[in-house]
This record gives sequence, C-alpha cells and structure tokens, in this order.
Amino acid sequence: MSDIGSEASQWVIKRNCSASPQQLAICFGSLVAVSFVFGVGFAAFGLWMILPFVGLELIAVGIAFLCYGRHAADVERIAVAPGSVLVERVEGLSHQRWQFDPRESHVHVETVGRQSGKRVRIYLLAPGVKLEFGRNLLDRARAQLAKELDRSLMCARMAALEHGCI
Repeated sequence: MSDIGSEASQWVIKRNCSASPQQLAICFGSLVAVSFVFGVGFAAFGLWMILPFVGLELIAVGIAFLCYGRHAADVERIAVAPGSVLVERVEGLSHQRWQFDPRESHVHVETVGRQSGKRVRIYLLAPGVKLEFGRNLLDRARAQLAKELDRSLMCARMAALEHGCI
C-alpha cells in the first residue's frame, strides 16, 4: 500500500469498479442503439406500442447507469508527511479535504459484530474530529491499512521531533 521508509507515505483507495464512466457510456450507447432498432423494427410492422416501453426501459437503465457512474470514480487519498496528515475524499460530486497534525492524530480500529459477521472500521482521530476511512476496502485490507497508517504516523512524529517541530 505504501512505502513506510520514505519521507512521506501515501495511500490511494479506489472503489473496485469493473467499468470506467467512459466504458459505461459506450455500453449504454450501444444498448440504446440496439433497443431503438428493435423498437423501430416492431413499429414498422404495426406494433407501435413497443416504442413507449423501449423508452421506459432505456430511462430505467439510464438512471441505474447514472447512479453507478457517479460513484465509479470515488477515491480516498491519505498522505502522511512529517508536518501534516492530508486526507482527501471524492464521493460522487462531493470533494472533501482534511489536514491534521500528525502529533495530535492517531488511528482507531473498531470491530463491530459477532464472530461470524465481524466488520472492521478504521478512524483517524484528531482533536474534535473522528474521520472514518477505507470504506471501499475489504476488512483484511482495512486492518492492514490501519497498521501501516499507524506506523507512518509514528514515523512522522519521530521526524517532527528530529527536525525540532515540537
């Protein structure tokens, strides 16, 4: 996930999507073309009532593709440097950014649920802020990210001490 030994550590967490928004647009365009050709073909034989149903089908599929496409490019970025911790989150049309002091920040891991259905959540805690991240990762990867981020924060604190930042 990152290189702990470097001066700054960075993680980029993306949603696992099988198609990019551009691929989705091509798929939707081909679906529209094929459905429209079939609708016009049936209308040419006098079954004109097929066209409104083709239109309803394409509207429903278009709404589903739009919902998928809005979140296909969701991403979380976490960068830890000796002087700062930067967290950026893009979800749909929303873009949020937080900056923390690594000396006042720490990682909190929370396990929710029973033995068979455990769910791991990780938070970055800073004065007045509890920020959940890594929601697009599997539980095992979340636990690994928490360990790496905790180690990186410790290294950032040590680097701040060495450079006289405290």
